Formats: sequence, C-alpha cells, structure tokens
Amino acid sequence: MSEISSRQKQLEAFDRLLTIMDELREQCPWDRKQTIDSLRHLTIEETFELSDAILDNDLEEIKKELGDILLHIVFYAKIGSEKKAFDISTVINSLCEKLIRRHPHIYGDTEVQDEEAVKQNWEKIKLKEKGNKSVLGGVPRSLPALIKSMRIQEKARGVGFDWEEKGQVWDKVEEEMQEFKAEFNAAENKTIDKDKATGEFGDLLFSLINYARFIDINPEEALEKTNKKFIHRFQYLEKSASDSGKKLQDMSLSEMDKFWNEAKNQ
Repeated sequence: MSEISSRQKQLEAFDRLLTIMDELREQCPWDRKQTIDSLRHLTIEETFELSDAILDNDLEEIKKELGDILLHIVFYAKIGSEKKAFDISTVINSLCEKLIRRHPHIYGDTEVQDEEAVKQNWEKIKLKEKGNKSVLGGVPRSLPALIKSMRIQEKARGVGFDWEEKGQVWDKVEEEMQEFKAEFNAAENKTIDKDKATGEFGDLLFSLINYARFIDINPEEALEKTNKKFIHRFQYLEKSASDSGKKLQDMSLSEMDKFWNEAKNQ
C-alpha cells in the first residue's frame, strides 16, 4: 500500500467516525444527554484502562483503548461545536500550531544537541505561551501525588534546577531515610508525632522519586508493576489456601508464607 493510499484510508476512517458521532448525538438518547462534565470521569477511566493495556504490553487492547479515547476526543469536540466554542478542526489545527512552535529545531533555526535540550526548550516555550508566573504553574492540581512529584521535578530540571550527579541524589535519599527513622523508629517504644513523621515520610518518597528519575525509572510504572505482582501472589495464596480446605484468617503466618514463596515461582 502506497503512502498516499494509506493516508487516504486514515482520512476516510476519521471521516466515518465523525459521521457516526453526528448520528449518535442526534439519535441516541444516551449520547444526546452527555455533557463535557458528564464525560469527564469516563475519560479518566478510559485513560487508566489504556494505562493497564500498556503495562500488559497488550497491543490489541492498546488499539481498543486508543479507540475509546479517540471517541471521547471527538465527543468533546462535537459538544464544543454545538456551543460554538470549538470543533474538531480547530482542536487539531491548534495542536498542529503548538507542535510547530514547540519544535523550533525542526520548524525554525534553533539548534539542539540532544533530547534534554529539546525538553528544556519545550518547557521554556510552554512557560512563555501560558504566561505562568511559576515554572510549576502548568502542573495539574488534580494529578495523583506520585505522578505530580515526578512532573514537578521534571519541570524544575527543565530550567536547570537539578542535581548534577545521581550520587548526590542517593545521598539525599539516605539523609531523608535517617530523618524519617529519627521520627518513626520502630525499635523505640515512644509516642510518634504523626504530623512530623508524615512530613518526613513525604520527603523520603520525594527523594526516592527523584532518584528513580535520575536513573530513568518511571516510579508510577514501577509501583504499579509491584502492585500487580503482589495481587498475583496474594491471589495464588488465597486459591492455594482454599484448595487445601483452609481460610486465610485461620492460618498462621508460616503457613501462608509457604504458599507465598510458591507464588514467587509461578
């Protein structure tokens, strides 16, 4: 298939989707009822479903979930056109213009040496466009805290505020660990200042996220993989206990550990 015929098929498919969206908005009681606000939580759910498919490296599911998210984009644009605020063409053209502006090394005469320079230019141009008084002003308030920490650190790095070497970052992790231990030492039988310990624990997490970023680990992805691993092993434990005619609440820790260790090899 030639590049031209491939692009034509893509355009035809997109046109078909827009036509179906028009028909659904006119004829389907559920689709007619939807608003930008009512779609919001559904869009968030679809985004997490795409995230699951990506973590599973399931290309077929990724394809399906991308379709669901594309439907939402077209749906929002349809509502926007009804309100005479925007339509899908203005959404796409606005995106194209932004991409051109933020890639001056492709569409202008700016020279860059590497990926890091591209990211720094992007953040500087974005800051200027949005008119934010703070580099961190573009971080969404509703982001989950772990992801927000990573974005805060990335944006600070974009203007040169960052550690120079990963060894320095690890030193900070160890420093925060000691400070947290001083506030919450399990070996000491004393009353814990919960607010202060919470603050120190937050500092420790922030430093660990910083170190993960420095060694090119996505902390959100890493934690989610550990979550999935724990779920798999715990469900194996539950099934093994049930197959043995036992209930978890009636088993000792040593009995559960036996099944848990078996799960590690599954």
